[in-house]
Amino acid sequence: MGGTGERVRGRARSWGPASVVVLLTALTGCSGFLVPAGEGEREPTPSARAATSPPPSVTPPPVADVPAQGPDPSPTPTPTGTCPASGAAVTMGEVQALLMSRAVVLTLTNCGSKPYRVDGYPSVQALGEDGERLPVKVNPAGSKFGRDQGPEALTLKPGATVKSMLAWVSTQEGGELVMADALELAAAPDAGARVYPLEGHDIRYMDELNITAWRSELPE
Repeated sequence: MGGTGERVRGRARSWGPASVVVLLTALTGCSGFLVPAGEGEREPTPSARAATSPPPSVTPPPVADVPAQGPDPSPTPTPTGTCPASGAAVTMGEVQALLMSRAVVLTLTNCGSKPYRVDGYPSVQALGEDGERLPVKVNPAGSKFGRDQGPEALTLKPGATVKSMLAWVSTQEGGELVMADALELAAAPDAGARVYPLEGHDIRYMDELNITAWRSELPE
């Protein structure tokens, strides 16, 4: 079938050139018809863009950090690394193992500027998770790591040291072991204590503790 046409009621109708021109003119005159969105539109002028663009955002000035306010912290023992007012600092050594037993060496150092007198045993207290005192008995006695030779009166010059052996022991009367989170150690009950965490050690579980008196040399 020649030319452009369509079949209407069984007859072919031909389109002449003038008809095609009129039809194309009509189609292009319809806004948006067969024209993809945005095509054929002119770019707005710079002044028009400035009128329609939102105002630039303004960054607020930085606010100075203000420390959080809270209740005053409760008093704590002397931090490790500082010298107590008494001038006697106690440190705890590495854990030693012997025949299923555990022990640590305690060292008292005169960290003050005056002589310090020693005559007795270290002060040892087991502490719980919240710092509460636990009912762990501390005996002035020896252990598998050495016998207790008893107290000896000593005067330490600044920088001088004495030692003691703290051992973990079990008794026949002992029931369930107590789990402690820290030990509070001091040269004497009134000499200023330090707290040593026990996390990561099997020495957290304890029945009783044996402690030897302060001496220039460790017990044998």
